[in-house]
Amino acid sequence: MAAKSNLLNMALCLTAVCLICAALLGGVYALTWQPIQDASAKALKASIGMVLPEGGEISEAKTATLDGVQYEYYENRVEGSVNAYAVKSATNGFGGQLLLMVGVLEDGTVYNTSVLSHSETPGLGAKCNQDENFMAQWRGFSPDKKIAVRKDGGDVDAITASTITSRAYALAVSNAVNVVKSLNNKEVRK
Repeated sequence: MAAKSNLLNMALCLTAVCLICAALLGGVYALTWQPIQDASAKALKASIGMVLPEGGEISEAKTATLDGVQYEYYENRVEGSVNAYAVKSATNGFGGQLLLMVGVLEDGTVYNTSVLSHSETPGLGAKCNQDENFMAQWRGFSPDKKIAVRKDGGDVDAITASTITSRAYALAVSNAVNVVKSLNNKEVRK
């Protein structure tokens, strides 16, 4: 004989389904949390290695505050003295947050950059980590150059049809350079 449909039966059935789904979701989260953390740590370590010169010893994560924003950075030490920094810098692009790892030498030269995450438009702003010409211009970017897209009077070639993403990328790099300058007590770029 079928159960009579009433409000109490429907509420109990819905509650049971919700509890089972919540338990399954919690179990999957518990099983995948550590592998996700391990993969994130591995990706972070790889990006730090990509943006710093080879050799030396990389410090643990440190923090610096510039203009009310806190930045995470890593020092690269060779024979006891710092020769470069890897700075994690985030800005908002067209599609959301753009998170970069920027390697900066002691003199303010951008050694290299690496995109940690972004939510830019596929085929347009997403080229910020695929367009070889765009990425190559950051390698060895001189402190004498202006970190802004050409449209804004700077020395950076923007990604075609992705000026907002290019501006955000340049701002993230500029912020990282300014963090290093503040760590070295030098004048910060505006």
